[in-house]
Amino acid sequence: MGTEKDLRPQRLDDYVGQDEIKKVLRVYLSAATTRGEALDHVLLTGYPGLGKTTLAHIIAKELGSQIHVTSGAVLERPGDLAAILTNLSERDVLFIDEIHRLPTAVEEILYPAMEDFKLDLVVGKGPGARLLRLSLPRFTLVGATTRSGLLSAPLRDRFGIHFKLDFYSEEDLARIIRQTASLLDIPVTEEGALEIARRARGTPRLANRLLRRVRDFAVVHGHDSITREVARQALLLMDLDDLGLGPFDRRLIITIMEKFNGGPVGLDTLATALCEDPRTLEDVYEPFLIRCGFIRRTPRGRMLTERAYQYFGVRRKDALF
Repeated sequence: MGTEKDLRPQRLDDYVGQDEIKKVLRVYLSAATTRGEALDHVLLTGYPGLGKTTLAHIIAKELGSQIHVTSGAVLERPGDLAAILTNLSERDVLFIDEIHRLPTAVEEILYPAMEDFKLDLVVGKGPGARLLRLSLPRFTLVGATTRSGLLSAPLRDRFGIHFKLDFYSEEDLARIIRQTASLLDIPVTEEGALEIARRARGTPRLANRLLRRVRDFAVVHGHDSITREVARQALLLMDLDDLGLGPFDRRLIITIMEKFNGGPVGLDTLATALCEDPRTLEDVYEPFLIRCGFIRRTPRGRMLTERAYQYFGVRRKDALF
C-alpha cells in the first residue's frame, strides 16, 4: 500500500491540472537543463491545498537537483537562513513555504542571495564590525504563498517566474482521486470519483482527504469498491452536501444572516462570533463561499448574496442585491 509520501506526483507529466502553468514551466525547465544552469527563481501563489508544495518538489526532480524545504514562519533570524544558504550545492532548489511570513531582517539577506548569489554577513560588533561577503552556488529559490499581496515589492520583483495556481475542475479532481486510489490500491469507479470530486471544493488536498474517509466507510460496511452510491452515503455521513458545504460553512452563513442581518460585517467581528481565527476564515472558508456566490467582500465588510438566502430557503425582503 502506498505511503503519504508516495502520493505526490514525482514528474510534471504525472501532475494533473494547471495545464497552462505546466506548458510554460516545461519550457523553462527544458531550457535550464539544456544550458546546465539553475532555473530562475519561482514564485507560486494560490490558496491552500492547490499543489504548490508538490510543484516545488517536481521542479527539483525535473532539474535533477536536491530540494531543501523550510518555511517563512520558522526563519526567525538572519542566521537561520544563512545556515541553509551556505549548505546549498550548485543548482539546488530552496523551497520556502509561506514566504510572506519572513521577518524583514531575514528577507533583506535574501536580496543579494537571489540577485548576485552573495551572502552578506556582519562579523563582530561596534566599531570593529566588518562586512563579510560570501559567494553562494547558483540555486533556485521557489517561494510559495497564499497572500502575494503581503510580499514586499523588492522581494516579489526578484522572482523571474510567477505562477498563480487556480482551483481545479471536477474532472481534474476525479483524475487525481483515481490516481491516488490506484496508489493506495483502492478500487473506485469513475462515478464514485466524480461524486467525491464534486465536494472537494476545487482542491486536490481535500479530494485526497475525502477519498481516505470514504475508503474507511467502504471498508467498515464491507464494500469492495467505491461506487457513486457508496461515496454518496459516506459523504452524507460527513454532512457534506452536493456543493461541498460542510457544517462550518453553513454555520458561517447562518451567523452572518441571523446575528448581522446579512452583513456587512468585518472579518475580525465575524471571526470573534464564530470563535475562529480571522486568517483561517479568510484563507480556508471564504474563497470557496465567494466562488460559490454565497458571500461577497465589500469595503464595509462581508455580505451575504441572494443565493445564500435561496440555499436556506428564506427570503430577505430588505436586501438589495
